[in-house]
Amino acid sequence: MAWIVLLASGVLEAVWATALDKSEGFSRPLPSAVFVLGLVLSMTGLSYALRTVPVGTGYAVWVGIGAALTAAYAMVLGGENVNPLKVALLAGLVACVAGLKLVH
Repeated sequence: MAWIVLLASGVLEAVWATALDKSEGFSRPLPSAVFVLGLVLSMTGLSYALRTVPVGTGYAVWVGIGAALTAAYAMVLGGENVNPLKVALLAGLVACVAGLKLVH
């Protein structure tokens, strides 16, 4: 169960990171509220998962998922440039995160 919560928390990290960008310095109420809610839920889930998963592994998985999803979102919908090297590096990040689960 801890791993499922950790994965969901990583997804929520991407949500709050994207909402932070969309909030334009907290000047837009809806993205600002999504940021706060996403942050609280993400941190709560990470805290729960770290009761079972070692902190180094848990944090690396959480931030890796969040970083990869945030970057992918920015490339697909946010107008960030896409190139093969960037995609390959993100795929490598995801592979490393999956590897951490396998060695746990």
